Amino acid sequence: MQAVINVEGLVKRYGEITAVDGISFRGFRGEVFGFLGPNGAGKTTTVECLEGLRVPDAGKIEVLGEIPSPTNYALKARLGIQLQETAYLGLLTVEEMLFTFARLYPRHRDIRALLELVALTEKRKSYVKTLSGGQRQRLAVALALVNDPELLILDEPTAGLDPQARRALWDLILGLKDEGKTVLLTTHYMEEAEYLCDRVAILDHGRIIALGAPAELVRAHLKETALELELEDGIEGGLLEGLPGVRRVVKEESGTVVLYSDDTVGTFRALAELFTAGKLPLRDLTWRRPSLEDVYLLLTGRRIRE
Repeated sequence: MQAVINVEGLVKRYGEITAVDGISFRGFRGEVFGFLGPNGAGKTTTVECLEGLRVPDAGKIEVLGEIPSPTNYALKARLGIQLQETAYLGLLTVEEMLFTFARLYPRHRDIRALLELVALTEKRKSYVKTLSGGQRQRLAVALALVNDPELLILDEPTAGLDPQARRALWDLILGLKDEGKTVLLTTHYMEEAEYLCDRVAILDHGRIIALGAPAELVRAHLKETALELELEDGIEGGLLEGLPGVRRVVKEESGTVVLYSDDTVGTFRALAELFTAGKLPLRDLTWRRPSLEDVYLLLTGRRIRE
C-alpha cells in the first residue's frame, strides 16, 4: 500500500509541556486511520503539524510526498480539513457558504452533488446560523471536501453530537472511504474508532502506546472475557487475583475492578461464593467481550473518558 503520511520521531512542545513525544507512524492511501485518546493526549497537536498549522520541534513529517509548513499552499490545496471548531459565516446560506469556499481553490467538487453527499440538499437555502449541531458538523465535512482533497483530516468530527447525528456522520465517512478517499480522524470515542478505522493509534500523554487494526489490538493484548465489578467498599488484598480463570486484575482509579478471565463460568461461581459469604461487597457486575477500551485500560490503568 502507498503511504500518504510518513511521520518519524515527531516532537512538539509548548514551553515545558511536551504535547507530542517522539511518535512515528504511517497512513496509507484509501484507509481510515484514527488517533484515539483522551483530551490532552496530543491528537490535535499531531494533526495540526500534519496540516502545516504548527511547526514541529523535532522529527520528520511527509504528507502526500511534501513537507507541511504554514506556507506550503500547494499541499494545503490537496488537503481537506475539519477542525474541532469551525467559524461559520452565519448570514450566508449553506449553498453560498460552499460556493464561497469553492472559489478559494483551483478546482472543486460539484456543489449540488456535495450537498446531496452530506444530506444537506433540503437545507441549501437555509442560513448557516439556523442549522442544528449535526447539520453544522455535516457542513464542516462538506467544506473540507469542497476542493476534492486527496487526504481528508477530521478532528473530533462527532464530538458533542447526539447518537443519531453521530451515526449519520459515520455513514458519511464510510461512504468517503468507498470513494477511495484517505481519511485521518481523531476521536475519544472507543466505539467510533472500532466502527470506522482500519487502523488506530492509541495516544496517551503524547506517545503512541498501541497501533494496529482494532480487532488485532484486542487479540494481541486480551484473549479473555472481561468481568467488571462495582464494589460498595474495599476488599481484602489478593482476594480476586486467585479466583479460578482470572488472569489479570485491573483496579481503576474510580474504584471499579475489572477481571479478565479465561474461565468465565468458574469465575462467576467463585464470585457468587464470595458474595454469599459476605466477603464481596458487590454493587453491580457486568460481563462483556474485551474491546479497545479494555486495551487502553490494561495499558494505562484508567478509562479514556477520564
